[in-house]
Amino acid sequence: MSRSLTGRRLRGGLTGVAVAALVLTTAACGGTTRGEDEGSSSGGGASASADPDAEIPADLAVAFLPKALNNPYFDVAATGSERAVGEFDGEFSQVGPSEASASSQVSYINTLTQQGADVILTSANDPNAICSALDQARSGGASVVTFDSDTAPECRDVFINQATADGIAQTQVDLMADQIGGAGQVAILSATANATNQNTWIELMQSYAAEKYPDMEIVTTVYGDDEDEKSFQETQGLLQTYPDLKGIISPTTVGISAAARYLSGSEYKGRVALTGLGTPNQMREFVQDGTVTAFALWNPEDLGYLAAHTGAALAAGQITGAEGETFTAGDLGEYEIGADGVVVLGEPTVFDADNIDDFDF
Repeated sequence: MSRSLTGRRLRGGLTGVAVAALVLTTAACGGTTRGEDEGSSSGGGASASADPDAEIPADLAVAFLPKALNNPYFDVAATGSERAVGEFDGEFSQVGPSEASASSQVSYINTLTQQGADVILTSANDPNAICSALDQARSGGASVVTFDSDTAPECRDVFINQATADGIAQTQVDLMADQIGGAGQVAILSATANATNQNTWIELMQSYAAEKYPDMEIVTTVYGDDEDEKSFQETQGLLQTYPDLKGIISPTTVGISAAARYLSGSEYKGRVALTGLGTPNQMREFVQDGTVTAFALWNPEDLGYLAAHTGAALAAGQITGAEGETFTAGDLGEYEIGADGVVVLGEPTVFDADNIDDFDF
């Protein structure tokens, strides 16, 4: 199903689909917001009216741009997007940088714009660094859906949030508190310093922990840049710097698996708790050997699947990104767009020894 983009709009000018998409994005890209035209909240989307019965265009070119390639989490999400694109007979492609840095996605967005992508699905390494490139893509007729990690709302049409930020933050803190008795020093091992989702969760974790678990002290946040070896080394550094550390929260799948690998072969196994966000397949061995008691995540395949169906609905004009609009996302059913053009996949799932073998992703 994976095929390269055809660039059909470059060869033949703007097609009817592209013109329709351009109408949908003109307001957001030209400085006139949906709120100015319709009185609705600003965020994703545009001023045009939605047609829920509009058909998805044939051969819709959908590009998947993760934070970085060869990341197991995004590999699973890409599988979901490709499955969705197959359901509406579109053309799926995946491109991306090898490292998750703030500006690393810009050149890929520019290339996708030149090639005539109808839909761009991306998880942003920085809330602002790719905005200019996305504005150009939207001006050229592309619908832009962010997922997992958002840009500033005015830079895209819709953001697919994996779960509510509060729910993600509170779940991780509660899991840690349960494992350390609600007291002691805790460190956070994050992805990149500019990652929108990570920073939002960390801020919420800090405030929630201070309010609910006053004897739990979050002593520092370090960054593994979503690189396995750097995350491994940062884990080692935390344990050397904080000899009384009781636990590590890593809200990134690369970080939590690297930290678990370090702990499993060290004297700290069973002494320092570890939780955060990981996939069952990454973490199964560490749960089974006692390194990790419990962690959380949503199904990234569903996240990618929902993102692709959302992009198709935008490209078709079934939705514009306005609050209150609804659409059907294949097997996942109906979703409603919330404030600022945000769609929430659902609440996170907690994985432990009792249920981890029930999941395969």
